[in-house]
Amino acid sequence: MHVPTFIERKRDGAAHPSAEIQEFIRGFTTGEIPEYQAAAWAMAVFFQGLTPVETSHLTRAMMNSGSVLRYPPGTPPKVDKHSTGGVGDTVSLILAPLLACDDLWVPMISGRGLGITGGTLDKLESIPGFNVSLSEEQAMAQLARLGVVMIGQTGDICPADKKLYALRDVTATVTSQPLIVASIMSKKLAESLDRLVLDVKFGSGAFMKTREEGASLAAALCAVGGEMGLQVSHLLTPMDEPLGWAAGNALEVAGAVACLRGGGPPDMVGLTLDLAEKVATVPRETLARWLHDGTAWKKFVAMVEAQGGDATALERITEIHRAPIIHDFPAPQAGQLARLDAGCIGRACVALGAGRTKASDAIDFAVGCDAFKKVGVKVERGETLLRVHARSENSLQAVLPLLEAAVTIT
Repeated sequence: MHVPTFIERKRDGAAHPSAEIQEFIRGFTTGEIPEYQAAAWAMAVFFQGLTPVETSHLTRAMMNSGSVLRYPPGTPPKVDKHSTGGVGDTVSLILAPLLACDDLWVPMISGRGLGITGGTLDKLESIPGFNVSLSEEQAMAQLARLGVVMIGQTGDICPADKKLYALRDVTATVTSQPLIVASIMSKKLAESLDRLVLDVKFGSGAFMKTREEGASLAAALCAVGGEMGLQVSHLLTPMDEPLGWAAGNALEVAGAVACLRGGGPPDMVGLTLDLAEKVATVPRETLARWLHDGTAWKKFVAMVEAQGGDATALERITEIHRAPIIHDFPAPQAGQLARLDAGCIGRACVALGAGRTKASDAIDFAVGCDAFKKVGVKVERGETLLRVHARSENSLQAVLPLLEAAVTIT
């Protein structure tokens, strides 16, 4: 194919036929089509969009760029969850082991951070030794043994998405709805699931800023899944303030551990149960009991150990990854906390080093923000609204204006 013409047609708003999309994805995956041309096409899609038919063709082409999981006959139902990304959203680390307690198989293939939203793989890798790069054979063996595995895309599963995912993060095309749909659904369809629940975020800390945008994305995701035979349900959840009590990799793992041990932030626990009951076979009360009585915690520990992680590190993860500077951010006045903007918090965390501004950036597991006060609470002047975990005094000072802009007290 003549790639400049392919890009030009999308730039001018024309639709791609299925065969052209397949050939483009094949060439990009093999390296015949360079990243700069793929980046140009992604930007054209950002501005011109894709039709629902094009989006389905793209999803299928990306799914078929690698292998699709196959399971032995008679194995349990396969379920998974996907979040469109938020600030402080650590639900996957709680939900995956919880669902595995229901005699379901949870083959969770996750990604790294995109934009201001954290990535499940980055959080898992803050656990010393945790290996997110299992082979397909290793993943299947772990599923048979534990019912849950949390990994990144292997070289064989959706390699096109793996390349495009990284490219979107550094070319300001993350928020393109058709690219989001194809990225999410190609991975989930490659898992050969029976049921999928989607957590579609909207608000300042999400890619979709309004509820209407979130509903549009949810409808597009469900349409592609339904067309390809997957049972898909969804929740629309606000992301105007951070979820839970922390944003930052090791800090969020600590929050997930607290939830799995029967405590944790109530909003995190509530959302986890809301999503779990969409795909579980047992009632919400049973799921809640498994969080409180240690059943889900034991499953999580077993998964960490099976994937090479040091389970003894889980309850001291913030000591292992401790930032040199921990700064209390005070309320500028007394009153009611009316706003703690997730978008500003997310950008501050990226600036501290908890996220990436380019694909090659290393993640600093220790940095971020925690101890969030929740919107609606009464605060006194000087009371701590959150804590900043910074690597240096310079990085701390750099994010203070963002945090000041995040706060409204009335």
